[in-house]
Amino acid sequence: MKDNTLLSDSDGVVSTGTAPSREKASIPGTDKLSVLGARVHNLKNIDVDIPHNSLTVITGLSGSGKSSLAFDTIFAEGQRRYIETFSAYARNMLGSLERPDVDRITGLSPVIAIEQKTINRNPRSTIGTTTEVYDYMRLLYARIGVARSYLTGKTMEKYTAEKIVSLILSKYDGRKIYILAPLVKNRKGHYKELFEQLRKKGYLTVRVDGELREITFGMKLDRYKNHSVELVVDRLKVGAKDSTRLYDSVENALRQGDKQMMVYDVDDESIGHYSQMLMDPESGISYREPAPHNFSFNSPQGACQCCKGLGYVNIIDRQKLIPDPSKSIYKGGITALGAYKNNMIFWQISAICEKYGCTIKTPISELPEEALNDILNGTDEWLNLKTDGQSTFSYFHSYDGILKYIELQQSDDAGSKAQKWSGQFYSRATCPECEGRRLNREALHFFVDDKNISDLARMDIGELYEWACHVEERLDSRSRMVGGEILKEIRSRLRFLVDVGLHYLSLDRASATLSGGESQRIRLATQLGSELVNVMYILDEPSIGLHQRDNKRLIDSLKRLRDAFNTIIVVEHDKEIMLEADYIVDIGPKAGRKGGNVVFAGTPEEMLATDTLTARYLNGACVIKRDKAPRMGNGKYLRLYGCTGHNLKGVDLEIPLGKLICVAGVSGSGKSSLINGTLQPILSRHFYNSQQEPLPYKAVEGIENIDKIVTVDQSPLGRSPRSNPATYTGAFSDIRALFVNLPEAKIRGYKPGRFSFNVAGGRCEACNGNGYKTIEMNFLPDVLVPCEVCGGKRYNRETLEVRYKGKSIADVLDMTINQAVEFFAGIPSIIKKLQVLQDIGLGYIKLGQPSNTLSGGENQRVKLATELAKRDTGRTMFILDEPTTGLHFDDINVLLGVLNRLVDKGNTVIVIEHNLDVIKCADHVIDMGPEGGRDGGMIMAIGTPEEIAGGSSPTAAYIAEELADISNTKI
Repeated sequence: MKDNTLLSDSDGVVSTGTAPSREKASIPGTDKLSVLGARVHNLKNIDVDIPHNSLTVITGLSGSGKSSLAFDTIFAEGQRRYIETFSAYARNMLGSLERPDVDRITGLSPVIAIEQKTINRNPRSTIGTTTEVYDYMRLLYARIGVARSYLTGKTMEKYTAEKIVSLILSKYDGRKIYILAPLVKNRKGHYKELFEQLRKKGYLTVRVDGELREITFGMKLDRYKNHSVELVVDRLKVGAKDSTRLYDSVENALRQGDKQMMVYDVDDESIGHYSQMLMDPESGISYREPAPHNFSFNSPQGACQCCKGLGYVNIIDRQKLIPDPSKSIYKGGITALGAYKNNMIFWQISAICEKYGCTIKTPISELPEEALNDILNGTDEWLNLKTDGQSTFSYFHSYDGILKYIELQQSDDAGSKAQKWSGQFYSRATCPECEGRRLNREALHFFVDDKNISDLARMDIGELYEWACHVEERLDSRSRMVGGEILKEIRSRLRFLVDVGLHYLSLDRASATLSGGESQRIRLATQLGSELVNVMYILDEPSIGLHQRDNKRLIDSLKRLRDAFNTIIVVEHDKEIMLEADYIVDIGPKAGRKGGNVVFAGTPEEMLATDTLTARYLNGACVIKRDKAPRMGNGKYLRLYGCTGHNLKGVDLEIPLGKLICVAGVSGSGKSSLINGTLQPILSRHFYNSQQEPLPYKAVEGIENIDKIVTVDQSPLGRSPRSNPATYTGAFSDIRALFVNLPEAKIRGYKPGRFSFNVAGGRCEACNGNGYKTIEMNFLPDVLVPCEVCGGKRYNRETLEVRYKGKSIADVLDMTINQAVEFFAGIPSIIKKLQVLQDIGLGYIKLGQPSNTLSGGENQRVKLATELAKRDTGRTMFILDEPTTGLHFDDINVLLGVLNRLVDKGNTVIVIEHNLDVIKCADHVIDMGPEGGRDGGMIMAIGTPEEIAGGSSPTAAYIAEELADISNTKI
């Protein structure tokens, strides 16, 4: 392979091993994917061969070039070739993709990428809709669902005209009846035109609101009242000799009444309902003919009318509006109004208070409920208003109330500021009509095996799979015949979800609430269900969020996909998956510009015998050890009581402060619900007035023991490529201030904005400070070329003439962190921020490197470095959710060093994690379980890693094994 035998580089870093030669690593035959001369990002013109129909793992340090090879080279080229197969017209409409910087790729199958980043944030997307299981369930209910009345609970009936005639002959034989056709059901209107049409057709009588009336010329009803109107089609005495007449009348009534009719018994004045649609014979309500869209919460036919299929509504929260009832309205007790002002609304409120024998200065808690109701909801009564000048005048005007005013600020006509202001008083509540089930009551009253479709969607997937496996035994022969194939498809897709370790989720779980790993495994299960062959799948760390005991099922799923003649490429750091793979490609030896080479390519067995950095961790030559005994903490605690959100079962959480705390447990046991869903929103609301609602809890104690909450995730540093490590850490502001104070800059009168590439003045206007231009090629992919004016430097000539130590501002942005630390050695304000980046292993990235080219692990470490560089009180709480995502064993070692530095300063760090290296290095472990979903939600064990290992919790055996490996390992 090209450039993959590394002896040393200019920074004195020696490679961890020597990769096999190209001849040795090459795969015999043509059944392989060959990448020749890949140079995307930091890849060093490498050649790689990957066998087809194999499970291949690409591994290496964070930032070494794994994703650049897998996604930005192999997947990007596969996607580009797919677009190239379209017509020129279609390609122009779709837009073209940039060709990756590679000499040649051969043996490339159709490529499907399953990444972590593509989580659907649409509130209407659920696991059921993503996996298509819910689509099959809708079809099942439309075909074999048994309809029941939502009023009486009785099974709905559907009749033919012949059946209706037979029933009338048997039930009303010898009795006088009227055959009625329902035309209007409880609706407002005068219906003058309807009566005129009926009169012209020759009909004489109608039944209006239960009263028989003759149709007369100009007849009309009170338009402001609700009416029910039935047409009298025929009057007769039932007998067998009149069956022909009865049949004609029934057919006519069904035609006039839109497949519905009624029979009025003259003797006892009772009503019988009949329909060719589904109908409740007792109450007369009817359902539409069931179709799949009637069971979709994304369709107007199936969605709940109150919440529009979302399952929740936004309502004004009285507690947010009146946070302190002991205050009076005069003192600002109603947050939306503030303290008393001499204006109309306060005059009106004063008048309402006076009417109920109190004043505006009375504490809100002592106001009569009727008075508070009028103040909030409005009143139409006469009010005697008094101004501050004590002048009194009678005033009649509809006082709409405070709630109505806040609601108006949420309309589209209101500005964004008004919407944001009013939004602070709203809370999300479960829809009162559908109780969070998203569907209308008609859709919720179709049953299969005594369960409606929402009951099934709320089951854990593992439980639903068991139901689907045995439900056919309880169905009648017709339902088995019609629903058999549908149930087979449902079982198949559910089995794949169970196989990838998602048995604890439910189909109605919103996609936006899933972790990156869960979302990725759902898409993996969807691909397993599609049963494609000869496809290349590229996955980005599918083991994220997966407990060790569920890893085996994931590996089996990947092998099953491989055995269906597919090629699986996995970017992964998990030891178990690497050892189970058919082939491993190790990218390194280090990260950034010191990486981008293939240091090993071969089987896991061959890798264990080498001396690469990854191999040393795999074969036990290197291990991550805890440097010291668990910390004792500062003796203070943060306590949370009665947490019941999602599957939490009244959890009481005690967090010892001043420690590195790891929250562990099986997937779906409630870790994220407890920390991210309950604790973090509580603290954010307390410190930053956050609008995020915490999950239900009873009480919290000890908030006074901390002074800040920081959540550190792996999302990009900024929203655009203009964001970079220099701007995020704040170092760039200090660098610009340094350039402004240079003599040349002072002479020219330059301000800090002159050295920003985001604003006009100092930047190159030809490329708007991007450093490159996009050349549209019409039917060919767009090409990015360096700006011909600035040469890719982002700034205009005048700005670049200002130099510090011979370097312009553009030269500084092109420096690596290591180079910048040396360059700015004498400037404390800059070196303080850069030194931390270097200390946590990011010395290889450039100051001006766009944030979208950084890996998730690099983004996270930049954020941690920014916090480390700040002056803190040692009372900060940090929350990290699976920080080892995308991190190599060696990167985890560095990350633990950073976390320990934070804790050594007195801070508290809470980590939600499955990685055993992190768990064993924690001071305090909280293990949740015992299972996922509804069988989880409890704290099973707490204590040091050694104490957990001696217990019987789900994670205990794995920690014990890991601790035993450490004690037996010599470095």
